[in-house]
Amino acid sequence: MTSGSPKKRRTTTAATDKQLNPQLFSLLSSFVYHLKVERGMAKNSIDSYRQDLRDFLLFEPKEIGQYETNDLVNYLLALQELGLVNTSLARKRVALGQFFGFLKDNDIPVKVDMDLVPRIKLGVHLPDFLSVDEMFTLLGSLPQGSALEIRNRLMMELLYATGMRISELLGLTLHDLKLSERVILVHGKGSKQRYVPFVESLDELFDKYLNLARPILLKLKQSELLFLNNRGGKMSRMGFWKILRKAVIEAKINKDVTPHTFRHSFATHLLEGGVNLRIVQALLGHSSIDTTQIYTHVDMRRLIETHTLYHPRA
Repeated sequence: MTSGSPKKRRTTTAATDKQLNPQLFSLLSSFVYHLKVERGMAKNSIDSYRQDLRDFLLFEPKEIGQYETNDLVNYLLALQELGLVNTSLARKRVALGQFFGFLKDNDIPVKVDMDLVPRIKLGVHLPDFLSVDEMFTLLGSLPQGSALEIRNRLMMELLYATGMRISELLGLTLHDLKLSERVILVHGKGSKQRYVPFVESLDELFDKYLNLARPILLKLKQSELLFLNNRGGKMSRMGFWKILRKAVIEAKINKDVTPHTFRHSFATHLLEGGVNLRIVQALLGHSSIDTTQIYTHVDMRRLIETHTLYHPRA
């Protein structure tokens, strides 16, 4: 590298920073100064933070006070969909947390709550799941008194009963229900569709929601969406995340439970029950059985115990 290279890179970085609006440019510059002078961070780390934050702020430019938690969640989800590895996602989440924490410490009003931004797990990824007893405890703890409670119970029951992704659940419409056959048409990734069955025990809950709870939530509006928020609009991922977080706390389950935990638990419990891997693949909407194969790893302890118990040479 020539002696002029670093200077050239700094010039390029500064020029890119100035693509931000003046407010965001000023705040990012102040944060970078904080990292360098007050925290004594290494230059490479500072450059990484600056790049990560600049990418986010250019993803959907807003005034700083208009950013909400859901903006961070959607940004990280978009990167995940593009195939960004977990180590990079985790670094970007840390950078965002440090930046918005810095703003709060300097009395700049922000609406971001990092506690509601899911943490990125590192290392070899094995899906998180609840045991059957833990899942029954969580679902059994959900009340069914109000319209919102009936909706919440049905949403979580369906996630576990079908293995749907949260985006698939929130995109369901009334036309996707085949209640008499107990199947649902799910619209998956890449415009792929699949039918998934649900269990008979949900018949009564569907009846309560469709005939009692949903009309209350609809508030005389018109919508084909199955699940509505309390204003009669579409439920958001963040809205469901908050509901789930509260339910897990109230059920006294000491695990990091996310919407995807239902999907992992669904797959794991079916495989533990002896369901063929290709059947689980079809239910999950995976195009490759290799993707479904990760769920077999979570039961490795059980496999080792069985091998030790039954192998002639054990």
